[in-house]
Amino acid sequence: MIQAVIFDLDGTLLDRDRSLLKFVEEQFERLIRPNVEVDKESYIKRFIALDSRGYVWKDKVYQELIREFELRLDWNELLDDYKIGFSNHAVSFPNMIELLDSLKEKGYKLAMITNGFGDFQASNIQALQIAHYFDEILISEREGLRKPDPAIFLRAAEKLNVATEACVYVGDHPVNDITASKAKGMKGIWKEDNYYTESFEFDAKVKDLIEIRHLVEQWK
Repeated sequence: MIQAVIFDLDGTLLDRDRSLLKFVEEQFERLIRPNVEVDKESYIKRFIALDSRGYVWKDKVYQELIREFELRLDWNELLDDYKIGFSNHAVSFPNMIELLDSLKEKGYKLAMITNGFGDFQASNIQALQIAHYFDEILISEREGLRKPDPAIFLRAAEKLNVATEACVYVGDHPVNDITASKAKGMKGIWKEDNYYTESFEFDAKVKDLIEIRHLVEQWK
């Protein structure tokens, strides 16, 4: 019997691609354009490529952008601006609130496991106004563990006081989210992402978050 649903953040609840694009466009207009003549489209395209869907931290991204575009700016200032300002552009995937409301109403325990820096991820969660839905939120920097380490999945289940076999994990990354959670006995729901083309096992996949409520009920 499923008792708990555990979520990833980036790419699952937070539409990181759309959020990043909104932030980069705004930062360009505010800090890049006034200081140097750079083609906006080329700059944004290169930023997103260097970012590698969040797997390259922004200190490296900004240093490379300054080198390539010959920006007369301090990468530390750009990085600080990113840390402070990204959450102002955070947007969720459709039907996130509807799903969380439904799961809470049905009595499921909810948790989140996300890789990333503590304060940065906490500000994004706050910006989405969803912290109150979760019984436990595990951010890798604060936990001293990162997905796909199996220990962080076990820790989440222990904090919820639920067996791993009674947990569903929802995420977008084939290895860090789905393969890792299933290895500890959880059911894995893949939040489908066309970026990932490799074959891997999952218990179900969804395009829209709202589909999850019906899947969880079927496994009850």
